[in-house]
Amino acid sequence: MTMKLYGAILSPYVRKTRMVLALKGLDYESVMVDPNNKPEGYEKISPLGRIPALEVDGRFLADSAVICAYLEGIQPQPFLYPKDAFDHARALWFEKYADYELGPECTFRVFRNRVVKRLIGKACNEEECRKALDTTIPPLFDYLERELEGREYLVGDQLSIADIAVASQMVNFAHGGESPDAGRHPNLAAHTARLHGLDPFAQTIEKESGFLKKVLG
Repeated sequence: MTMKLYGAILSPYVRKTRMVLALKGLDYESVMVDPNNKPEGYEKISPLGRIPALEVDGRFLADSAVICAYLEGIQPQPFLYPKDAFDHARALWFEKYADYELGPECTFRVFRNRVVKRLIGKACNEEECRKALDTTIPPLFDYLERELEGREYLVGDQLSIADIAVASQMVNFAHGGESPDAGRHPNLAAHTARLHGLDPFAQTIEKESGFLKKVLG
């Protein structure tokens, strides 16, 4: 079986998928796809034109959540989706929360303005960043802070897709020059530091940070 992962290095959704691949020890080829300049015919790989997409022996899957669930199916160990039905559903909930609630704010407001726009020669809208940081992001973090009270992981007592999805968005938040306020959100701050210290995260953060330093100075 041969696999190709299509996507961009700084995408939190691609990063989430790479973390699952790494944790499961699965080999794959990375194929760079710029979401702002997709190659001709990419819609045949990803019908909505989004990243990531996964090619497996000439067949294709799109959407990070779908891809990660597939990877769990072909390589159950270490399992990243709880076996208990309720906990499994909770893990999926946190994955969606990261993708659809944290993503639009931490990545598409803060990270996109402060990093992506610089990469493509556009001006940062700092007012939009401040609005997200002061208004929309704190309540999202408040919820995670409560859910992490007395816990190392969001679901059960071990690492799951829930933690990986949240931590992947927090990498973009960090690239945008921000981190959880340890005063208001100590549990989330500790969770972020713990996840980002894991080898797969630490290695990819180092690589991404080096890339950004090189191109942005």
